[in-house]
Amino acid sequence: MRLDYPANIKIILVPCTGKVDVVHLLRAIQKGADGAYCVGCLEGSCHYNEGNLRCRERVNHVRDLLEEVGIEGDRVRMYNLSSGEGPTFAQYATEMTEHIKKLGPNPLNTKLKN
Repeated sequence: MRLDYPANIKIILVPCTGKVDVVHLLRAIQKGADGAYCVGCLEGSCHYNEGNLRCRERVNHVRDLLEEVGIEGDRVRMYNLSSGEGPTFAQYATEMTEHIKKLGPNPLNTKLKN
């Protein structure tokens, strides 16, 4: 199945979203990504028991940290879907890209250039 999603999306595969740490999300923003999101199993259907729930907690923590330093927390999100929902994945990628465009560039990018 060929999926059409924005070319600016960089996919990083992990065995489970439970392996995504706060540091990974913060480093993406720190290095200039305008946003980051995790796509995990449906809640209650995690292949590794509760990895997706741990990821959601970490995403929410990163959102709070970003807000504390004056960056929109909504630059980081979590989505859940099953492995057979490729078109939904493409829809989430498009939705996230449009949302980030509305927020504008990562404010750290302008601070890093100055």
